[in-house]
Amino acid sequence: MKKNISFTEETIQKLFGHEAAEDEDESRLQEYYFKSNIYKQVTANLSLRILVGHKGTGKSALFKMAMHEDISQGKLPILIQPNDIVDISIDDSNFLKKIQIWTEGLLEIIFNKILVHFEIYDNRVDNNSYKKNPKNFLKFLVNYLNNVNTDNEKTLSSILNFLENPSINVYVDDLDRGWEGRKEDTNKISALLNAVRDISNSNKHLNFKIALRTDVYYLVRTSDESTDKTEGSVVWLAWKNHEIFILLIKRIETFFGRNINEDELLNAHQNQKFLAQKYLKPIIEDYFTGKGKWENAPMYRILMSLIRKRPRDLVKLCTLAAKMAYSRGSSIIQTEDFKSIFEEYSQGRIQDTVNEFKSELPTIQNLLMNMKPNRRERTTQEGYVYTTAELLEKIKNISESSRFVWTNGKSAEPKELAAFMYKINFLTARKETSSGIIRKYFEENRYLSSQFSDFGFSWEIHPAYRWALQPDTIHDIFQNLDLSIDDNE
Repeated sequence: MKKNISFTEETIQKLFGHEAAEDEDESRLQEYYFKSNIYKQVTANLSLRILVGHKGTGKSALFKMAMHEDISQGKLPILIQPNDIVDISIDDSNFLKKIQIWTEGLLEIIFNKILVHFEIYDNRVDNNSYKKNPKNFLKFLVNYLNNVNTDNEKTLSSILNFLENPSINVYVDDLDRGWEGRKEDTNKISALLNAVRDISNSNKHLNFKIALRTDVYYLVRTSDESTDKTEGSVVWLAWKNHEIFILLIKRIETFFGRNINEDELLNAHQNQKFLAQKYLKPIIEDYFTGKGKWENAPMYRILMSLIRKRPRDLVKLCTLAAKMAYSRGSSIIQTEDFKSIFEEYSQGRIQDTVNEFKSELPTIQNLLMNMKPNRRERTTQEGYVYTTAELLEKIKNISESSRFVWTNGKSAEPKELAAFMYKINFLTARKETSSGIIRKYFEENRYLSSQFSDFGFSWEIHPAYRWALQPDTIHDIFQNLDLSIDDNE
């Protein structure tokens, strides 16, 4: 029996989830969290995993779930965040010294967090005793815990359980906060990667899992030859639209108290229309009743075309539309609800992108906003889609009136700006097929733009940004924007 709902603020968040899943109520996160193959790669029992992905792809949420799973498996999870490392001074110009400082600083943080975990507050250990020999850190820790004297039965029991099979997973998250793309920033992250590699390789069962933004890792990888030693530990957090679609279905079904078989849904690539009618229908209208190329298109295809393969985008779209449905007193999110929030959604994605990458290119907003179609492009309907030559020519024209300079002071050339916009997902690679439009993202094919040859692809400004760039002629978007094909890869 269909259950009508009222899209109150509380219901919306419980239904679609918190925009930042790491801030989600833990019990609700465990209900709806979707474990993709990426999750299995990151949680593998290996010494080092480097999780690389854009903001909004779910790096912190993955860590939160992995830590919960560690506890259930008898492993000890340790979370290190920016506030934990404020006292680590890494200003020394010598790279080897930087590695040493990171090594000692991280070991001290880990040791102190372990003491707090076991509620050991009478710490009289000489910190230098384990800093002098980081290769034996875990042995030192085991010996220290074996000699702890305590009357606290809970502490004693926890220590004994840990000592039966001492295993620690250290999660390093959000350390690229404040990243500006400067040489010293790159060296800082490079030294960190070298330090954790050394620690984990010499301390069996002390594993590190580090989350980095895509742009941060890309700059570190291309500027420091030593990172070739950690390349095999990198896991790219790239979603397929079908996976995000299943993620939405799972959130809806668990909200109504129903279970789903994730494997069956993942294998149902050819039946996305059926899945949408079965699982989305209770809360979202089946078809988009607009005009142009969007007329009578399945609503799930509209949603999948507007997200940048980031779960947070889908949560934002559905949340905004649900609020509009609530204002109308409707228990179903309809076409008019989505149409009324497209511009707000688009402006938000522009602002998110500016906030995320202005540290690398201070005048990024000027670049993105000037990519809007000019009068001739609007007249000939050539805006938003470019061949390589057309794209470089447009950027060249923009650069003649606005000088673009990287944070390091180097002038940004048109090819570099094109590659930059592809890297940040403002541009996607595009190919027209008999079935429809295929869009490729930087993290799916990171070398597609290396020489900016065509490779059979043209370049397109992502649909998520169209309303912010063209607010005065919004109706043209429905007439000209091609929807993505179903994700059947």
